[in-house]
Amino acid sequence: MIEIFDRPGGWHYVAVPIEFSLELEELADRGLIPIRATIGDSDWDTSLLPMGDGTHFVALSQKVRLAEGLDLDDQVALSFVPRAP
Repeated sequence: MIEIFDRPGGWHYVAVPIEFSLELEELADRGLIPIRATIGDSDWDTSLLPMGDGTHFVALSQKVRLAEGLDLDDQVALSFVPRAP
């Protein structure tokens, strides 16, 4: 589900289940895990970003949200694969 950080100018994001954070933690550099993300017809290089509690999230740019017609609270099918840093 698309969420937004509760602060002015907060990012839209999709939270990643803890099992993915744990599985990929050896790839982390300062908490960031480089990935290739896909939602619908949009794919982009980004990173899993740390939430501060051991979990990660994927930030959703306005470009991706507009291209895929996504809004806050929408359910999305996000997939990703690790990539070289």
